[in-house]
Amino acid sequence: MPNDRILVVDDEETIREIVCSMLGGAHFQTRQAANGIEALSILESGGEFDLVLSDLMMAEMDGIALLERIKERYPDVPVVMVTTVHDISVALQAIRNGAYDYLPKPFEREQLLATVRRALENRRLKRENDAYRTNLEGLVAERTQQLNSALSKLEESYDITLAALGDALDLKDNETEFHSRRVTAFTIAIAKKMGLSKEQIKVIARGAFLHDFGKIAIRDDILRKPGKLTAEEMETMKEHCYYGYKIISRIPFLAEAAEIIYCHQECYDGSGYPRQLKGEEIPLGARIFAIADTLDAMRTDRVYRKAQGMGAVRAEIQRWSGRQFDPEIVKVFLEMPDNIWEDLRDDIDKANKFPKL
Repeated sequence: MPNDRILVVDDEETIREIVCSMLGGAHFQTRQAANGIEALSILESGGEFDLVLSDLMMAEMDGIALLERIKERYPDVPVVMVTTVHDISVALQAIRNGAYDYLPKPFEREQLLATVRRALENRRLKRENDAYRTNLEGLVAERTQQLNSALSKLEESYDITLAALGDALDLKDNETEFHSRRVTAFTIAIAKKMGLSKEQIKVIARGAFLHDFGKIAIRDDILRKPGKLTAEEMETMKEHCYYGYKIISRIPFLAEAAEIIYCHQECYDGSGYPRQLKGEEIPLGARIFAIADTLDAMRTDRVYRKAQGMGAVRAEIQRWSGRQFDPEIVKVFLEMPDNIWEDLRDDIDKANKFPKL
């Protein structure tokens, strides 16, 4: 049985009584208002209605003005306008302004009930649609949260994988441990200064961190030889670029980083190895890494020499611009203050973990 509440608004009491009688006979609950002002007062006093049935022409606040207020304050409540045949054009304008429908006077009981039921059904469907959309949005938000959580765990697993690979190399050549972390931090700093995206920097950082991974396939007598390598041994050592690429490229999330590993010993002028690539044939990450690698090598103590100052580092990198290094990246590096590199070295030495992006 219907229990919808309908507010009947008309300045003629007789018409209000007739309309309420018709609606009451169909088990609708009704309340009357003599004009738009009274109708608004009833609504604003907390009266909840499922439909407003309003006359169009009334002395105090006509139906059009009432419609505007209802649509503004109670947009969920449908309004049906009642009008005479002569006011049809006005009624159509009311529909364009938000009224659900109109009833021309005089009307039959069944005509009234049919219009009211259509309006209420339309409201019900809208509410169901709104509820569905709200539930869907909630579901999407929940799924998004779950996805973000899964992605976070995936990123964590990536870091664990990187750490495991780094540990594997450290067991083979413990001199690479802090070097790999420092050169990664330097590479990230230059990439950020260049304005690269976070996703690009992730790939480049992974390639920088694992650049020497191919050394795991080099014989210990060559890798750990204290003296100078022979020409034949040097050729064997150069193969670590390919070995690193071959191993790392099999790991899906490191496939792009593997290209940097393959090319990290190439030179801008084509004099590097293993493929003598030149210019932009060399991946951007490998070109950035080349500068970071030289920076770390020159700033680190070696058996045959002490660490050099930043002035010497800058001069050396500038001297080899266009030959070993990409000139545009050299410009970026030279714009960066010296304290950045010392701060990064200190952070890496203390943290002893994969640098933050």
